[in-house]
This record gives sequence, structure tokens and C-alpha cells, in this order.
Amino acid sequence: MEIRPFDDIVAILASFVIAVSIHEFMHAWTAHRLGDDTARDEGRITLNPVSHFEPFGFIGMVLIALGFPFIGWGKPVPVSPGQFRGTWARRRQQGMLLVAAAGPLSNVAQAFLVALPYQYAIRNGIDMGELGDVLWWFIRINILLAAFNMIPIPPLDGHKILMGLLPAFWYPMFAALERYGFMILILLLFIGGRAGGSIIGGMIDPVEDALLRIVFFTLT
Repeated sequence: MEIRPFDDIVAILASFVIAVSIHEFMHAWTAHRLGDDTARDEGRITLNPVSHFEPFGFIGMVLIALGFPFIGWGKPVPVSPGQFRGTWARRRQQGMLLVAAAGPLSNVAQAFLVALPYQYAIRNGIDMGELGDVLWWFIRINILLAAFNMIPIPPLDGHKILMGLLPAFWYPMFAALERYGFMILILLLFIGGRAGGSIIGGMIDPVEDALLRIVFFTLT
């Protein structure tokens, strides 16, 4: 397997650090707005990448930047639904849906904002040089993060979003998956080989393609 050029590796890794930091910040901020101060008390309502650093997740980002099939992640934000206040104290699953959705939505928003100057430059024939490559990677990484996190397998955000949408009688069955979710992801990505990769890709690719079309369609 051919390793990516150094400039691309740096651009991808920097994009991951920024995108993941904002992603985790939005989880923490949204939980705080709903009344849960757990993440705030641990200093997670910040854009400082150090506060969201997770060693093994960062190694995963490095491997992805090099071109290997892997997963990367930031330090999970602690959320205590029992501390939600007001309406959300009675609708905890829906509150968790909002907290979970805040992360992927922040990635879509980042992609959209960066796509604005990127599209403007392309339409006006402006040569951005290496900056154009950096912007493109930032857009792609954010869309990838949004699409990957929408997979409804714990501990990904898609699982919590699904739990917030389903009727209450489904909760016990899907909640039981939480202890096995990460193992399932690992099995699909590595032990599953090509079959596992195709399953993950089958879940990510349609969402990723749709998000890219939305981001750039809204700018046409």
C-alpha cells in the first residue's frame, strides 16, 4: 500500500484534530445547555484539542492520514441524562438525541463553511495552490466523520440518535448492545476483512455522498 504524500498527511491529521475538537465541544456544550454539567466540570466545553485528546484514537487518525483503513476518535464526552433539567428531565432519550446529533451536525457545518471559499475560488478561476488541497481535505474529513458517526452502532452517535427516535419498548434491547458496540466495529473493520469493510462502507458511503451533494448543491 502506497503511503500518502507528506503534505496530505499533515492536512488530513490537522483536519482531524480541528474537526474532532469541535465535534466533542458541541457534545459537551449541548449537554450543558440541557442542564448536565458533567462535561463542563471536566473542562470539556473548550475548543482546546488537548482536552479532547485520546491517545489510541489519535493513533487511529495518524494511520488514516497515512492511508490505512482504521478508525480514529477523540476522548468521549461524559453525559449524565439524569442531570437534564426542565422538559429534558422528562425526555432524557430525546435529550441524548440532541447531544449526540450535535457532533455530526457540527462536522457538516464545518464542511459547509469551508466549502464556501473553496467553491468561490473554483468558480472564479482562483488558483489556491496547496491551500486548495488543505480545504478539500478538511471538507472530506468532516463529511467522513459525520457519516461514520451516524452508523447506528454504539458507541457512535448514530446509536444514541436511533435510541431517541424509537419507542420506549425498544430501549432495553438496543441499550444492551452498548457493551458490545466497539467490539462489533472492530470485528467489521479488521476481522471481517473485505466483507466487513464493505459493510462499513455500505453504511458510510451513501451518507457521505449525500452530505457532499448537499454541501456543494447549496452553494450552486
